[in-house]
Amino acid sequence: MPLRLPPLPALRFFEAAGRHQSFKLAAAELNVTPSAISHGIVGLEQSLGVELFVREPRGISLTTAGADYLSYVSEAFSLIAIGTQRLPNHRANRPIALSCAPTLASRWLLPRLAAFRARWPDANVTVDTSHRQVGFPVDGFDFAIRLSRAPVAGTAWTRLFGERLVPVCSPAYVDNLRDAHGNIDLRHATFIHVNSASEDWQAWFDGVAIDGTATDGIDLNDGLRVDTIQLAFEAASMGLGVALGRRPLVDCDLASGALVEASPHTIASSTAYWLVSAQNTESAANRPELSDFKRWLLSEAEPFTNPSDTADAESHGANH
Repeated sequence: MPLRLPPLPALRFFEAAGRHQSFKLAAAELNVTPSAISHGIVGLEQSLGVELFVREPRGISLTTAGADYLSYVSEAFSLIAIGTQRLPNHRANRPIALSCAPTLASRWLLPRLAAFRARWPDANVTVDTSHRQVGFPVDGFDFAIRLSRAPVAGTAWTRLFGERLVPVCSPAYVDNLRDAHGNIDLRHATFIHVNSASEDWQAWFDGVAIDGTATDGIDLNDGLRVDTIQLAFEAASMGLGVALGRRPLVDCDLASGALVEASPHTIASSTAYWLVSAQNTESAANRPELSDFKRWLLSEAEPFTNPSDTADAESHGANH
């Protein structure tokens, strides 16, 4: 007698909602409405006779039974994805799929992709910059580039490079910050903050410890606030204030003269960019272009690696 399975669409809704801990994010990933996710999961709960999520005004969370069930459903989808990928001719002309933050993609990755295509003209690359978690191999991605302090268990991580933080502004704006002796005084600056950044101005002031007091005479609660690093750089180039530059992302603006350094002090970020992939990746014999792409990406990242960095080049962790 064949096993009776719950409706597969409802299981897909459950897996995405459980992974994101959000009906809204699951809906965005699966290109359906949050209402469809909610109704699908209610139907699944009724079919199973068990509550999978706790609904609260501030959001949802998995019940104990839901968390246990999610581990089985996630593994099942992973097995289906792996089996599909191993079918004969399934890989024909399949691009290398990479998930990457938009600012890193536009300012560091894309300018280098022409060199990769020139060397491997038959290897196509797809870059996804949506802000969402990636499940390997269920979501069909081969790699992701993530900014994190350290790896977490579950997937394979390879360190690319860290950032260096330095204040930047337009050439005209920096002249307005100079005192009678020609020195730059940041106490007269409008600070441009990035709401989504894991490290912002407080980290820089703490790192350089100006005059022995990190924020002496400066109120870091004031200033202009934006939601992306790209927007912060654009605002700074328009003379709206001083942004916290993140090298190498800001290097092209410094090279062109659109931005200049507003301080000689730079500090190393406590986070780094990591290349993330599934732990059980396919062999190079099945998809040699994946190994080629990884080696190429590491070679491109090498010039930006600080020699004083002590982090291991290879680690294992979870998608972040």
